[in-house]
Amino acid sequence: MAMASITALDDDTVRSMSIGAVFSDFGGKINSLDFHRKDDLLVTASEDDSVRLYDIANARLLKTTNHNKHGTDRVCFTHHPNSVICSSIHNLDSGESLRYLSMYDNRCLRYFKGHKQRVVSLCMSPINDSFMSGSLDHSVRMWDLRVNGCQGILRLRGRPTVAYDQQGLVFAVAMEGGAIKLFDSRSYDKGPFDAFLVGGDTSEVCDIKFSNDGKSVLLSTTNNNIYVLDAYAGDKQCGFNLEPSPSTPIEASFTPDGQYVVSGSGDGTLHAWNISRRNEVACWNSHIGVAACLKWAPRRVMFVAASSVLTFWIPNSEPELASAKGETGVPPEQVSL
Repeated sequence: MAMASITALDDDTVRSMSIGAVFSDFGGKINSLDFHRKDDLLVTASEDDSVRLYDIANARLLKTTNHNKHGTDRVCFTHHPNSVICSSIHNLDSGESLRYLSMYDNRCLRYFKGHKQRVVSLCMSPINDSFMSGSLDHSVRMWDLRVNGCQGILRLRGRPTVAYDQQGLVFAVAMEGGAIKLFDSRSYDKGPFDAFLVGGDTSEVCDIKFSNDGKSVLLSTTNNNIYVLDAYAGDKQCGFNLEPSPSTPIEASFTPDGQYVVSGSGDGTLHAWNISRRNEVACWNSHIGVAACLKWAPRRVMFVAASSVLTFWIPNSEPELASAKGETGVPPEQVSL
């Protein structure tokens, strides 16, 4: 499956995106996924207690590890291409809510104990070995890969969602009532340096992302509203309403140039919008039902969408699109849900 490296996108390129590869051998819903920042790698965590590593340049599954004791929920890459952080979904009363895993030799390198309830948000600092986790126990915890113990705690109301900006200098925490707080990652113990509300929407934020230039913040809410905010002033740049999916929160993603937003919807469609013009440029049938996970690759003209099936989307002008579909053995129209 050939792919172009990322350049400035335009409406025609975004509109041309279509399924280039399908992976349908999961034993349950895919809970989360993440791209490596520098290598052409994707990792998934799913309800079948597996963590899977993919080569996205060649649409190939590289490795599967199984974690029946703790299960797999949130997952994110560390800076090393063969190691990930994964949250547990089983045996949470043991306190082993987070694990540092080596995909190379299927070892747990370290447990991070602290959260007593499910971790719902997880992100790695782009500049060092720090990472953050947000849990249903109403806390955000700061960690260091090199140390077992928690490095700091923020006690919050509601379901916390966390994200670093692309420079690792600022992190955002979304909490109850649509409140967003911004912290200096070097002195978060002094409290937030800014806070703002998503005006008129008090539903919980289930996902938050910064654009690559750090100027915008993307929010997805539990009632399937998507907002793009100015990261400095908190002003709403645009908002999009999608069909509800009560039991399945959806995920939205910036394109790497920050000009477009792509998202799933409760009716099983996928959508793309031009942010500056605030208009929809594409709507696709996902072919996989409601896509709970969706991310655009950081270095490629490609995004992935997942339910209990994983799909790779590339521009259909790619010359090897047909052969890429054939390599998976499952054309999009034959995917069974």
